[in-house]
Amino acid sequence: MGAVDSPKTNKENPLPAEAKKILQSMASKWSNVADPDALQVIRLKGAMTNEVYQIKWPTKAGEMSRKVLVRIYGEGVDVFFNREDEIRTFECMSKHGQGPRLLGRFSNGRIEEFIRARTLSAADLRDPDVSALIAAKLREFHDLDMPGPKIIKLWDRLRDWLNTAKRLCSQEEAEAFCLNALGEEISELERKLSSNQCIGFCHNDLQYGNIMIDEQTKSITIIDYEYSSYNPVAFDIANHFCEMVADYHTETPHLLDYNQYPGLEERQRFIRIYLSSSGCQSSDCEVEQLLEVVEKYTLASHLWWGLWGIISKHVNEIDFDYLEYGRQRFHRFWQKKPELLGSS
Repeated sequence: MGAVDSPKTNKENPLPAEAKKILQSMASKWSNVADPDALQVIRLKGAMTNEVYQIKWPTKAGEMSRKVLVRIYGEGVDVFFNREDEIRTFECMSKHGQGPRLLGRFSNGRIEEFIRARTLSAADLRDPDVSALIAAKLREFHDLDMPGPKIIKLWDRLRDWLNTAKRLCSQEEAEAFCLNALGEEISELERKLSSNQCIGFCHNDLQYGNIMIDEQTKSITIIDYEYSSYNPVAFDIANHFCEMVADYHTETPHLLDYNQYPGLEERQRFIRIYLSSSGCQSSDCEVEQLLEVVEKYTLASHLWWGLWGIISKHVNEIDFDYLEYGRQRFHRFWQKKPELLGSS
């Protein structure tokens, strides 16, 4: 959800008329709102697929206390996931007390409860205390009993995205990113990583902007479930570790710094807390076993977001160098594969 831009005036109001009508209707039912039509629109930075806005109303006490969140879906991003599945997940998560409530829907977006908590920064992921809270919350997330078949979506989604990338990009791009070789790479990963997997309901996009903390209670809320599905939990943890090399609030948000990848002790600590948070003390052997699998799943994360970058370049108009981001993820895949998987 990120940091805030300057407030927009009504003249510059970016909200669809349909959304504004719903918001005014909602506000008219709140007794402390002075004027339901006097909504203030503030764009939140950091979102890379949607436009996200905080909406405020002046109250009769003269304070801007009533807030909701409006999410306008990015053009073309439905190629990545089924929007109706995401909405069902959103509603189910809300019933589990895991995230914001759904307040309304319009044709190209939705209105959500505004969580009075702070969105994490890139630096927060490296804070041992915050990281411990995330590890415990992620275990709780993975243990959720969500509707639908409890089957792995990772490999089919990678193949679907590969086919989409081939369809959208030019021959030059396909050659530059070795797209014709990736089908076999996905199959090899699936063969080598498919034994003794622990499956859970995974977020699949656990970057800092999708994690919020209540500073008073120190409770963590995981938000934005667009990519969520059942998957190997090692993939979700691997993806979270990979996100520690990114800072999406710099002047070059697409650039990744792999010097920031968490060190061995940092990863071991996260996994030990993750395993122990269910109430059973984890052994060193269990920690090392999961850590080894997690490291291998970073390869799947690089393919996942590399393909995402290529596709996003063709379907999304948000100001972000998707192609360069994808190139870095693929480079890391080819660089780390011999070490993590062997060169066979």
